[in-house]
Amino acid sequence: MDKSDLETYQVQLSQVELALSADPENSELISLRSELKELIELTQAAIAQQEAAASSSKAEASKKAAGSAASSSKVWAAGDECLAKYSGDGQWYPARIASVGGSADNRVYSIVFKGYNNTELVNASQIKPLPPNYQGPLPSASNKRKLTKAEEEERERKKKKNEKKLEVKAAKAKEQQEKQASWQKFAKKSEKKGIHIAGVAGTSIFKTPDNPLGKVGVTGSGKGMTEVAPRTKHKFEIVDDPNA
Repeated sequence: MDKSDLETYQVQLSQVELALSADPENSELISLRSELKELIELTQAAIAQQEAAASSSKAEASKKAAGSAASSSKVWAAGDECLAKYSGDGQWYPARIASVGGSADNRVYSIVFKGYNNTELVNASQIKPLPPNYQGPLPSASNKRKLTKAEEEERERKKKKNEKKLEVKAAKAKEQQEKQASWQKFAKKSEKKGIHIAGVAGTSIFKTPDNPLGKVGVTGSGKGMTEVAPRTKHKFEIVDDPNA
């Protein structure tokens, strides 16, 4: 029902009223007049209801548009607190903007959800200012959201990577200990054989030498050079053998 229907019913009612003025006792016209009056009342009520609904919808749309405009017109910067829509469930959670990228017409924000520490890239329509005195729900064992499959796989990958690093470090430490034990074993054997190795049994090659002319870090420093024995030609002597 619309206003054109209402106008039609009103014209018909005026025609019936005119006919009744000439024949007031006509039962059919009286019944038709009652029906038209009822139709006019119903149409007026329906039109009023439609106008009220349209007005409410328009007000809600204006409110949303104003909120969206305020959100989009706000200049966000790294470090700002906001509410961001999580792609996993479409809900809004408190977050912090880590960085801002994209073009001036199409900004892209890297945000970190508070309490969860996972990062997402969102656009301007997916973030909005925090309401005044906003008290967001703190994450706990009961309300902590479930990780997505991609987040679970990423966490498992990092876990395996850390385990691999620990295994490599442990293997290197074990190898170093084995080398050190092997060297100590070799040094002890050499010492038993009378071979002195600097740095073993408390003797350091960096010990200050007793000779004032010696140098630190040089074994045997300060001593004179070893004299080379002169080389002489051997002379054979002929000796008569008395028993010959």
